[in-house]
Amino acid sequence: MDDASQGIVTAAFLVIGDEILSGRTKDKNIGYVADFLAMAGIDLMEVRVVPDIEARIVEAVNTLRGQYDYVFTSGGIGPTHDDITADSIAKAFGVSIDHDPRAMAILSAHYPPGEFTPARQRMARIPAGADLIENKVSKAPGFRIGNVHVMAGVPSIMQAMLDAIAPTLRSGRKIISQTVDADLPESRIADALRTIQGENPDVIIGSYPRMTDGRFSTQVVLRSRDAARLGPVAEAVEAAVAAARAIEAAKKA
Repeated sequence: MDDASQGIVTAAFLVIGDEILSGRTKDKNIGYVADFLAMAGIDLMEVRVVPDIEARIVEAVNTLRGQYDYVFTSGGIGPTHDDITADSIAKAFGVSIDHDPRAMAILSAHYPPGEFTPARQRMARIPAGADLIENKVSKAPGFRIGNVHVMAGVPSIMQAMLDAIAPTLRSGRKIISQTVDADLPESRIADALRTIQGENPDVIIGSYPRMTDGRFSTQVVLRSRDAARLGPVAEAVEAAVAAARAIEAAKKA
């Protein structure tokens, strides 16, 4: 059974920019995109970060758009010489790129007379056949071509663009989660969790160790698209925690 028949919609997020890889700019978009897509019922399956190198952008876009339902990109659509994302996307799709009349009109109306400079006009260069993505913050639009959504890297602008495209996205069956807290180190329940996971492949079991006031504990998070499956698996995890706790108590007796 394929993803579509199971109501699963997948996505990848491609972060573009030398400044991210150098550490000069700290990424603030990955977590936001992950939360946004989860709320929309879209599974974020992969995140890549690539430099401002055309060949690397083209390769990543063409690989990801063939593997997932949606690809979202951030970065590289500003007015400077190193903003090469739009040209790279055009090359990936094998289409031409030029100043788009719709984008030119939006930006021309936004800037005062004489301030719509050639540099700013670069932001109106859109690959042929692409639809514009509205930008309520600074007006310079993103664009959508095929299943690829190209957005700004500035977090406030990217978030506004996500809001603009949200109604156009196909949602899948949302993943529901349930948490079981275990006041034990992760190692004490690891084998039991491995067994429970093997017996319940339709429920994703995540184990997250924590330390509070010098004491180790574990948070076990169960995820599934079927709410009815979470209860029985949670009960199995709780039973495993109780058994491990009894063993610990016996050791101390």
